[in-house]
Amino acid sequence: MNVTLRLCSSVLAEVRADLARPHPHAWERVGFLSAGASAAPGELLLTVRGYLPVADEDYSNAPDVGAEIGSEAFRKALQWAYRPRSAVIHIHTHHGFGRPGFSSVDLRSGGQFVPSFFATTPRLPHGMIVLSDDDATGLVWLGEDRAPLPISAFTQVGPIYRHDWRAP
Repeated sequence: MNVTLRLCSSVLAEVRADLARPHPHAWERVGFLSAGASAAPGELLLTVRGYLPVADEDYSNAPDVGAEIGSEAFRKALQWAYRPRSAVIHIHTHHGFGRPGFSSVDLRSGGQFVPSFFATTPRLPHGMIVLSDDDATGLVWLGEDRAPLPISAFTQVGPIYRHDWRAP
């Protein structure tokens, strides 16, 4: 299945600016995207509706990982995505250039928390994305008990249309 994530360039700029802010004790920041979903045979399009940053007080002090957020951050994200019902996508950055990869901690923790999103909005896909400074990688779950699929394409719309997030 081909999975495409589409978002406005202004939302991507908002995400990048928020994730670049320093935090008092976390090494990195995280946030959530909400998205609508439409499907056709062999195709899934996720259209980003908005971005929700994780509040400073919702980060746990966990020096062994880049960032750890508590249950309150997840509750806020799921409540925010409940009306209108939206896909929930966890997003963070590893900076650098080129195609980023998920760390083993990202994959392990995401494999636990992303499927839990289906309790709130069971008929929508959910996922996670990691950004670099010029690219992205993502995974999407189509069901609580299904293996994730890679996001095949990232499309940025705005003053300049880009099929991917790399600078021209």
